[in-house]
Amino acid sequence: MDKDRVKGTIDDAAGRAKRQVGEWTGDTQTQAEGAAQQVKGKVEKAWGNVKDAARDAGNRSNRDRDTPVDRDTNTSRDRDDDLNRP
Repeated sequence: MDKDRVKGTIDDAAGRAKRQVGEWTGDTQTQAEGAAQQVKGKVEKAWGNVKDAARDAGNRSNRDRDTPVDRDTNTSRDRDDDLNRP
């Protein structure tokens, strides 16, 4: 899990709490600050998701590339070469 996802989740929750407190007290500035912090958290979380997806895709491609090929199976070209040999 990417650190941006963790930080985003924390900022989102803190912003939600701050916005709620602003609503309860009627403080529009606190509401706005909380909403802004929520948006910041959602953006950080989304950026972390993108980074995780890219890392996972890279890991999958490396794993696929490093997978050993089964040498016992002949391709059609190998079979054709075997048939044409004297």
